[in-house]
Amino acid sequence: MPVTNDIVRTWRRPRAVMRDLLGQGRREDRAIVYLMVSCFLIFVAQWPRLRRVADGYEPSPWPADMNFEGMMTYTFFSAVIILPLFMYGVAALSHLIAKVLGGKGSWFGARLALFWTLLATSPLFLFYGLVRGLIGPGSQAALVGVIGALVFLLIWVQTLREAESRP
Repeated sequence: MPVTNDIVRTWRRPRAVMRDLLGQGRREDRAIVYLMVSCFLIFVAQWPRLRRVADGYEPSPWPADMNFEGMMTYTFFSAVIILPLFMYGVAALSHLIAKVLGGKGSWFGARLALFWTLLATSPLFLFYGLVRGLIGPGSQAALVGVIGALVFLLIWVQTLREAESRP
């Protein structure tokens, strides 16, 4: 089944999709592709905001002499190099917490649950990037960010529960 269909299904039945993904066997290559595509989409979601900062519509967190390309370079490094490493740590920590709470799953299951959730909620990252780029910071962006974070957490908890319920 195409990944896009699974993403749509995840929004309705995250545990069923995770069950299907785990049923396909332990495929580290697939898990890392989910993670890397997610991180790249998170990077793409930053483009409108970075353009807004570079054009002077909002204050820059970077040095005053940094241009748009420099901002893109640092954001790419952060999103595509550092974020995946951080996500491996988060997945490991979630597995350890699940073990303490009685989880029976594997390290791979915890990784797959987190990486798949990142990919499944990537449309929210892209929408948030558009809101930040077109409207700017404010209550609208905060609302979209909070809703996105809550949806991410809800789906992640469900997929992690499924991953940790099977040995």
